[in-house]
Amino acid sequence: MLGLEHDFRIVDTRATLDPDESSVATHGRDISPERLEREMLQAGIVRAVASPGQRAAGRSYLRANNAVARLSIDRPFVAFARLNGPRDPGTGPVSAVRNLRAERGDHHARPDDVEQYSYDDRFHGFTLAPHVDGLPNEDVLTRLEDADLPLFVHAGRKFPPEAVETELLDYDLPIVLGSFGGYPLDADLMNETLDLLDEYDRVYVDTSAVRYREVLERGVLEHPDRVLFGSGAPDVHPNVGVMEVLTLDVSEDLMRRVLAKNPARLVPALAEGADV
Repeated sequence: MLGLEHDFRIVDTRATLDPDESSVATHGRDISPERLEREMLQAGIVRAVASPGQRAAGRSYLRANNAVARLSIDRPFVAFARLNGPRDPGTGPVSAVRNLRAERGDHHARPDDVEQYSYDDRFHGFTLAPHVDGLPNEDVLTRLEDADLPLFVHAGRKFPPEAVETELLDYDLPIVLGSFGGYPLDADLMNETLDLLDEYDRVYVDTSAVRYREVLERGVLEHPDRVLFGSGAPDVHPNVGVMEVLTLDVSEDLMRRVLAKNPARLVPALAEGADV
């Protein structure tokens, strides 16, 4: 695929780096750090948040997180630590019953893990995918609040805005909801998520897998400082995500906010000249 030509500085808040054979086998893809970096450069992306892909059930993310941090050295990646937990992210009565008996296993994130990642200058935030990894215990979420680093959350039909509000938004920390909170392709959930931004000052959204022009434009126009570019690479070539933003009917100033200024304000390691 040919490289895009544009005059924007672009940073990406949503990329996955599969660091080892186990992650590749679980997620069903084999994209090396070199290829991911090459595809980013083709799209004009100069730096990207990277976190591990899904691990097999019962496996800790400790090794995968450390591998992503290691592979990010001398590459344009900013490492985020992925967390898991024993609690069911559902909103129904069955989930409530399960959570009464949920016990943390050895492979689940603990408060000390969050503290260690927070003070490790290799990591710049956290990633949470409740629909596949479960929700952490309250003591872990409290430690995340204390750390006050960005938490990027995979939200959508399996973890909708209602669940996000109930489980996470009582904690005072910056939270970024992936795909406008409507993955996969649920425009109603995306609009519900944008409504949350009216109520919560520290909630943001990223543009990954948001294929609706009207929804994207609504988000950028109504919340110009809280929409962050995310490609969703390598599931999607980053060229695709970049073009979706570049073809919006919004001003160049708003595009620059989405593509670089907003992400860099939330994640300083993405800023131009940042030492990572």
